[in-house]
Amino acid sequence: MKIIACIKQVPDSEAKVKAENGQITWGEAPLVINPFDEYAVEGALQQKEALGGTVAAVCIGPESAKEALKHALAMGSDQAILISDPALSILDTAGAARVLAAAVKKIGDADMVVFGRQTLDDGTGLTAAQTARALGWPMLGLAGQIKVDGGSVQIERVTEEGRQSLKGKLPAVLSVVQSIGEPRYPSFMGIRKASKAEIPVWTLADLGIAAPETVVKRLEIVTPPARETVVEIIGGETPAQIAEQLADKVLAEKVL
Repeated sequence: MKIIACIKQVPDSEAKVKAENGQITWGEAPLVINPFDEYAVEGALQQKEALGGTVAAVCIGPESAKEALKHALAMGSDQAILISDPALSILDTAGAARVLAAAVKKIGDADMVVFGRQTLDDGTGLTAAQTARALGWPMLGLAGQIKVDGGSVQIERVTEEGRQSLKGKLPAVLSVVQSIGEPRYPSFMGIRKASKAEIPVWTLADLGIAAPETVVKRLEIVTPPARETVVEIIGGETPAQIAEQLADKVLAEKVL
């Protein structure tokens, strides 16, 4: 099995995001591997262990995104590739899908491409399906369990309404959820190996494609104005007195 895990580097979940000059900024907050993508790497490694093969982690981003790829390597991935190009500084999900599909084709002979359910920053959850469309492969989303049988893959899809069983032919694109299993901690040897790894950087020229046109554009982000709130505790000798005072306040403030 040749499996590709698509990951992304995002701000730490504790980062305080704000709007500055009409754009999103998270200040000096550290950048980490997208937490949902750790499950994608875990799911890919589970299939590698069960069936044999290799796992390659792929990420679109700046030079700093190599740290997210090193995390995937430390977890057990065999290979990591960074796609970085100045023309990709502004990228929507459809554009990212076209770039990732081109990377999958360049790697070649992939049996499965695995995504996390969504990213922590944009959170649309669309890139996996859009990549499947660009590749012309089946899309099996929200997988909590994965089982490969010959030339097909069956998943147990986890939704709010319950669980569904889906089956598709390989090669296929999957997105996974937390039910796939807790992501393994990087081992000490894995961390040492990842720290010394040379991660290749592919540009759009290497992929043989032009910069994808942005379909969705974020024009401006505005921080909502601060709201002042006043808390008043209503007291009384009996519940009836408290209720009467509360009713008077509600009517005075024209809430009702």
